[in-house]
Amino acid sequence: ESLLRYGLPINNKEVRQLQKSIEDIRQNVQSKRKSAALDDLKKVRGYINKSESKMTASCRDGKVCSDILASMKDKLPPLDEQLKASADYLNGSDQERDALDKSYNIQDSIQKELSTLQEQMIPAGYETPVPDDYADLPQLKGRATVEMLIRKPDGEQFNVEGKLFKEAKMKMIIDGYAAPVTSGNFIELVQKGFYDNMDVQRSDGFVVQTGDPKGDAVGYVAPPSKSVGAGKNGERLIPLETFLKGDKAPFYETTIEDEGRGGEATVLPFSSYGVMGWAREEYEPNSGSSQFFWLLFDSDLTPAGKNVLDGRYPVFGYVIEGADFLSDAKEGDVIVSAKVTEGLENLALPK
Repeated sequence: ESLLRYGLPINNKEVRQLQKSIEDIRQNVQSKRKSAALDDLKKVRGYINKSESKMTASCRDGKVCSDILASMKDKLPPLDEQLKASADYLNGSDQERDALDKSYNIQDSIQKELSTLQEQMIPAGYETPVPDDYADLPQLKGRATVEMLIRKPDGEQFNVEGKLFKEAKMKMIIDGYAAPVTSGNFIELVQKGFYDNMDVQRSDGFVVQTGDPKGDAVGYVAPPSKSVGAGKNGERLIPLETFLKGDKAPFYETTIEDEGRGGEATVLPFSSYGVMGWAREEYEPNSGSSQFFWLLFDSDLTPAGKNVLDGRYPVFGYVIEGADFLSDAKEGDVIVSAKVTEGLENLALPK
């Protein structure tokens, strides 16, 4: 969720400082660096006290943001109490674990409020600019949430670190701010039920991939975009879409190398387990249609900004719940259902 927060189209350095310290608390709680977590908590309190007016000034509704910051401040004393309690207990004891769990839950609540605060800083009516050439393709004018249910054939169970589950449930945030055309294409297909009852078609320890329908077509068959055209079996194709940090809009139909910008950072990077990328043929930038993949991120194999994916394939979302199920996803597992649960109003279909 941190990457999604950094991907928001906002410009407020004070809230970014606040974000870093809040997220550092989480990392320090997870690694039992209790003193460091307490130091970060002090920074959070200081940033809110010192910079509240500058943060609320960036909000569409300053009163809403003021209330959010007040709620966050109210959670700091109990978080402080639990962190100090964890430091007093014997390392590895049940009491320490309980205090750290409570600390984690409070921090998680603060983090969710941070996301709401930052979303308030998106300018009213903001839309990522998209060239008129792609007006005949669906576009997502914001974000949407998709929930997906996957089962194994013959009643087998998912094994996640020794725990068995009858089915895999995943929640994904699809980001139309960073990839409006790619995200719009995906959300339209989800809404149409295109992925329902579709098999996982690739699982090789690097990615889990799906989206290839039965039959000759390797994508979604529909009237094509005038600018991009159709595949050899009538697939509706979409352009390669790349949004680099510092740019005001994505560029289309060329790779990061074609633009002479290799090594620059994308707004949404391939640096999280379960990051979602749009599949295409390696040497054809406009060959994507309906196939996508989840990256089984490994920092040693795919370091952010130094891998073969950033700027070559679009990132259009992240799994925020249930990503661990991907570790046991196999070819032949079935997507029972995929549903848009939030943000469907942000989908703009061609007129």
